[in-house]
Amino acid sequence: MAEAFIVDALRSPTGKRNGALAQVHGADLGAHVIKGIVERNAIPAAEYDDVIFGCVDTIGALAGDIARTSWLAAGMPLNVPGTTIDRQCGSSQQAVHFAAQAVMSGTQDVVLAGGVQTMSRIPIGSAMLAGQPLGFSTPFAESQGWQARFGNAPVNQFYAAQRIADHWQISREDMEVFAKESHDRALRAMAEGRFQREILPYGSFAMDETARASTLEKLATLQPVDPSYPKITAAVSSSTCDAAAAILVVSEAALKKYNLTPRARIHHLSVLADDPIWHLTAPIPATAHALKKAGMKIEDIDLVEINEAFASVAMAWLKETHFPHERTNVNGGAIALGHPLGASGVKLMTTLLHELERTQKRFGLQTMCEGGGQANVTIIERL
Repeated sequence: MAEAFIVDALRSPTGKRNGALAQVHGADLGAHVIKGIVERNAIPAAEYDDVIFGCVDTIGALAGDIARTSWLAAGMPLNVPGTTIDRQCGSSQQAVHFAAQAVMSGTQDVVLAGGVQTMSRIPIGSAMLAGQPLGFSTPFAESQGWQARFGNAPVNQFYAAQRIADHWQISREDMEVFAKESHDRALRAMAEGRFQREILPYGSFAMDETARASTLEKLATLQPVDPSYPKITAAVSSSTCDAAAAILVVSEAALKKYNLTPRARIHHLSVLADDPIWHLTAPIPATAHALKKAGMKIEDIDLVEINEAFASVAMAWLKETHFPHERTNVNGGAIALGHPLGASGVKLMTTLLHELERTQKRFGLQTMCEGGGQANVTIIERL
């Protein structure tokens, strides 16, 4: 089978809620990373085969196929199409999978995969609530088939995060220690300039603004997000933010045609699902499935990026896989650096690629929990 290669990857800095990127239109934020990729690589813009973007809550400025809109807002040629996909939090990781699959199938040679999310102006869950004026309380409640199968069990990420913490015997205090470490790692990475190569500044805004210094004593004073979920506070949850990211995936033929240097190879890609009420557990079986399919062991992996939607999600994964925490989210995770939903997959992969290069390691694994009880897994090999 033909192989798919990563030639370039970059991301915007992450803007905190109502922060530096709050007033940027989604198409303009998406256009920013698109222009960055096109301008940095010797492929004529008209010769890109497709643009695949992940995005969640595609209403308002994010509606109307934001991949296509972003490409056009970037001033790029009219002939290049774009499509927007929604696999919830894994949307842009799935965009990379679709891009790689197109290249591996031989049907396309140059695909730009990415994602964008503007959560300051279009809050999380906006699409879930958009149908209420039309008579749909949630996407699930009025479905006879869903009700027959799952009843009124909560499709609620806070419920799931609490349930995971209870099941894996993870205390609130344990999660606060984990969360503080995420922030400490992120702040250290910033101080050491580890993100500078992967971030494309947006005007004068050049560095993530979500990480912050805190103390365990301060974290212990925070109230739960809901009294029903006493272990889940804002401190142990990913932060709302605005960001975009993009990765250039090409074929071997494109490498030769445009004289490109590959930075990584897509070694494995897969997706697996679990119980949608547990909601956030799928990275555990998905990782086992991916390693088996790839003929690898967890010991073969050098670095891991697992999305810190909640501390309990990553901590349960660590308990089950026995992968070292010191090689997981080494520059901090979403608790500190934000979780821009549809952009998070490519954002994490961009960081993973650059960290593999910085440390001269070979294999990186990325996974993340996704709505509907799903999880993508990608293994990349630095070249």
